[in-house]
Amino acid sequence: MDLGIDLGTANTVVSDPRRGIVFDEPSVMMLAQGARRPRVLAVGREAADLLGRAPSGFVAVRPLHDGVVTDLETARLYLRAVLQRAGRHAWTPTRAVIGVTADSSPLENRALVEAAEEAGIRPVTALDNAVAGAVGCGLDPLERRVHMVVDVGGGTAEAVAFCFGGVLAHRTAKVGGDQMTVAVARYLREQHQLHVGELEAERVKILAGAGAGAGDSEPVVVQGRDGVSGRARLATVPAAELAAAVRPVVGDVLRTLTACLDDLPPQGLADVLAEGMLVFGGGSLVHGFADELERELGLPVKLAEEPLTCVAEGAARALRNRPLLAAYGRG
Repeated sequence: MDLGIDLGTANTVVSDPRRGIVFDEPSVMMLAQGARRPRVLAVGREAADLLGRAPSGFVAVRPLHDGVVTDLETARLYLRAVLQRAGRHAWTPTRAVIGVTADSSPLENRALVEAAEEAGIRPVTALDNAVAGAVGCGLDPLERRVHMVVDVGGGTAEAVAFCFGGVLAHRTAKVGGDQMTVAVARYLREQHQLHVGELEAERVKILAGAGAGAGDSEPVVVQGRDGVSGRARLATVPAAELAAAVRPVVGDVLRTLTACLDDLPPQGLADVLAEGMLVFGGGSLVHGFADELERELGLPVKLAEEPLTCVAEGAARALRNRPLLAAYGRG
């Protein structure tokens, strides 16, 4: 069984070269505590639905923080549960390519590989998310010309330029889609005296991104707890107002990523100016992000056709491309 795995801070996507996407759900796991060892109760969307609702003794955990493994045992339990949901049997030989951030250290990559091996995957190869996403979008990182991509995930955003089997430049911002969700929740609390949970803030962020493109007349109905009375309340907030709330986070991402261009040699910069930049990841879907990136950088910006799944799809394709893994593999 061959798999490409995008183990993201916000979402996990697993791709099988033969069956396509076999798992695409939030990177959340619900555990029952109190026994000698934690017991997995739910994973993915089922676990995310329990955020803010779980009874005492249940705890929600995320296997990654800012794109790296924070606890080996948690990552192992999570990967094993995801593989079961993806249709893998315990006796099925499985090999995989797993995406990692460009600035992850050898120690962090080794921790991820060890967690995957203990979950039953052998062999495991770590591959930069940017390279995997480029492959998933039809680019060839072994070409003798420079490609530049931007991956905006839940915990990090990064720009990577690569050519002929090597990375020329990369910059990483420790902000992403999760920080945009936090910005929405904070704005509602401070400006509308409305306290909302994580799931509601995420829903509102997505609706704001869709509605803002239709103009200021598209409001978003928000459910939460009144900050004064403590009672349940509905509030109607213009989508453009909510989109403005996440703009400072988008600005932080842009300022960090634009520095990547300064690290390119002149001929590499000419390649990027001619071809443009490819953008993917959940954060890239925020309304106006690609346009602002294009204005800031002064070069064409193209949004991937499948921005949420191209990393996992590219990782799955890379399994059958030995020269690519030899050049870019990190584990």
